Amino acid sequence: MPTAIELAEQFQVSLVGDGSLALQGLAPLERAQSNQISFLSNPLYRQQASDSAAGGLIVSQADLDFLQAMPSADSAKRVYFVSKNPYASFARMAQYFAKASAPIYAPGIHPSAAIDPTVNIPASCHIGPFVQIGPGVKLGERVTLLGNIFVARNSTIGSDTLIYPNASIYSETTIGERCIIHSGAVIGADGFGFAPDFSATGGEWVKIPQTGAVVIGNDVEIGASSTIDRGAMSDTIIGAGTKIDNQVQIAHNVVIGNCCVIAGCAAISGSTKIGNFCIIGGAANFAGHLTIADRTTVSGNTSIIRSITEPGQHYTGVYPSMLHSAWEKNAAILRGLDKIRQRLRLLDKSKNS
Repeated sequence: MPTAIELAEQFQVSLVGDGSLALQGLAPLERAQSNQISFLSNPLYRQQASDSAAGGLIVSQADLDFLQAMPSADSAKRVYFVSKNPYASFARMAQYFAKASAPIYAPGIHPSAAIDPTVNIPASCHIGPFVQIGPGVKLGERVTLLGNIFVARNSTIGSDTLIYPNASIYSETTIGERCIIHSGAVIGADGFGFAPDFSATGGEWVKIPQTGAVVIGNDVEIGASSTIDRGAMSDTIIGAGTKIDNQVQIAHNVVIGNCCVIAGCAAISGSTKIGNFCIIGGAANFAGHLTIADRTTVSGNTSIIRSITEPGQHYTGVYPSMLHSAWEKNAAILRGLDKIRQRLRLLDKSKNS
């Protein structure tokens, strides 16, 4: 088990307390034991943190000052990891402990895998059962492809990328390094492109060939059953560090910047450009051909039908969307509509009396 001082040095946080204390994992405040670490990132849980039996707490300096002013029975034995961002430090420590218990996928190719003879698989890769790899595919070092994955021709997968079972990677797709793609994801399917050709007597929707590709940067995570369509002529692009939740639809020619987060069931229509560091809530949806400024936040279930040009704003609302601050004012009015109606009735009666 690592000691407190070893963890503090590795994750570059300050340590208050006995550096020789051995710690073996993380747990919630209410369940943590004396050999475990928990964290406090919301001042509302200060009392719960004070009462916790956790042997280590990841805290901010302000929370540390507060907790030391109200010592608990276990405070003398506790160590504190003081961080400018306790939540992020918790996440990094959680990765460290999770890695120790994570499954190990030994290098090698399962006998049932179907690999085109033109493909050179690095010896460090793990290719699971019933994986299909088409001609011209390039894999980096330590790529892990678990069972029933299809990787079509001329696709590239960067080093240390992990793809879970039943994902489909269509042709000409580029996936960066250290990516995680979860089960059921479909990368590079045709975008929804059809040209109308109708007359008074009939007609048809004429399919537009989708000849672009999908390009995914490094350190991207794509959730289960999410779909990213290939471009019609230019590429669909997902920037480095972006995290995409389950069941998200990203249409053709969409460009998403670096380090965005997109929650489940969001849908982004074709040719929309999302800036860097944007936060998109669950089931939010975007009309096509929009431009969204950097650091925009879009609340869940919000419909965005116009471009957003001012960076760092927060939008909320089904129709029409508006600045979050304006939405809160309108929501407050809506909650009081019944009282407003009663007052109007009383005013009307007083005028008529």
